[in-house]
Amino acid sequence: MTTQPASTVPPATAPFTTLRPRLFGIAYRMLGVRADAEDVLQDTWLRWSRQDPTALQSAEAWLVTVVTRLSIDRLRALKAEREAYVGWWLPEPLVELRDHTTGDAQHHNTPEAAAELAGELSVAFLYVLERLGPEERAAFLLRQVFDYDYPEIAAQLGKTESSCRQMVHRASERVQQARTRFEVPHAVHHQLLQGFMLAAKSGDRNAIEALLSEDAQLIGDGGGKVPSFPKPLVGPFRIANLYWALFRRLGAQVAYRMALINGEPGLLRYVDGHLESAQAFVTDGERIVAIYAVRNPDKLAGIPATLG
Repeated sequence: MTTQPASTVPPATAPFTTLRPRLFGIAYRMLGVRADAEDVLQDTWLRWSRQDPTALQSAEAWLVTVVTRLSIDRLRALKAEREAYVGWWLPEPLVELRDHTTGDAQHHNTPEAAAELAGELSVAFLYVLERLGPEERAAFLLRQVFDYDYPEIAAQLGKTESSCRQMVHRASERVQQARTRFEVPHAVHHQLLQGFMLAAKSGDRNAIEALLSEDAQLIGDGGGKVPSFPKPLVGPFRIANLYWALFRRLGAQVAYRMALINGEPGLLRYVDGHLESAQAFVTDGERIVAIYAVRNPDKLAGIPATLG
């Protein structure tokens, strides 16, 4: 199907096209998987195409409501699947690379995903959201990330305003308990990660260990398709030993590339030139406190598979 120039987009299509980045952002943050988010948007578009826009008070309110409720339904359907998931479940990473020669961005996900990277989207944040129920997660995101007022959230979820306030309050408490948030400048995060990458590339175990906090942890997601750890790997010695052992075994066959992963500096690791993992990092500005390593091949499909 050919895309029409912006000036010839039918009036009925325009609201959906304009709001698509926000709709994708809601669906992805709810589901953590790009394909599931795209399915929700496709279903929303089919419903929108049968709707008379002139009969609506607000196209945005209608579209956000449909996307939110479809995401809730899909998340409920995925509950059993995720409970049976082998190992730790991490979200599918959205990756942005930089051209080594020009410095220009190279988006290897949907443009909508790239547009939404400005908001709270980190792998660590989405990992914590898995602790929330579907409706609780929706209420929390609509309020804390997308800044909707409680009357709007109540209408979108079909709940009372009081109920929505309670859900957001409970969700906020659970998220704060499970997540330590650090306000670290992007440049500081990037510099720290660059030092970690150089240490990992050279197999300098002491340098790797020095860059990790005393309670650092590594969580891996292999999805039962590639080896991963059944429990988080905790402590700088154990984590540094993991990177050192890989270097010792494979040496120059292992390569790293800096990337933005869900809007934050991260690393792509390649073995023999083929993508092996996407690694997101949490730092306090001085040391790395958490590493989230996505190794499940299904979740790496949207990233360049070769280093070249």
